Amino acid sequence: MSVWPAWEVREGDGATSWFQVRLAFADGARVDALAVVCAGRVSIEDVRAQPALSLHDLTVLADWIEEPLFEACGAAAEPEGEAGGGAQEPAVSRRARPAWPRGVEGRWLVAQEYRAAQEEGLDPVLAVMCATGHSRRKSLRLISQARDEGFLTPSHARR
Repeated sequence: MSVWPAWEVREGDGATSWFQVRLAFADGARVDALAVVCAGRVSIEDVRAQPALSLHDLTVLADWIEEPLFEACGAAAEPEGEAGGGAQEPAVSRRARPAWPRGVEGRWLVAQEYRAAQEEGLDPVLAVMCATGHSRRKSLRLISQARDEGFLTPSHARR
């Protein structure tokens, strides 16, 4: 993991610092983030990941980078009464995208995600992207395969 300062704003006795953060994984996955450290807390302002992060990975991103950020800016993390020993940095072999079943099972799950998003009035392609952690192009390919398998209606018959 690489951390380097982007800029800092001092106000009175306090300071707000922005940092560029890069996590690179052995499988080629990469996460670039713009993080803010202020008053002993870490906030994430911008994240770019290749491949896309799952919702779970996005929720733990701040935990992954918290300690290295505080070390980079020479501050101590604000204690929050952690019972489990705190967050750990991801292992080098950790994949940024969740494991998604292949074959018929994966296409069936894609169809389930797609239909659930449609019923809720959400973007079904985005729902598949979030569920699988794949890019839009790969998600569209999976949706097409689910249609070919018969799990979704043909695109010309949707309306």
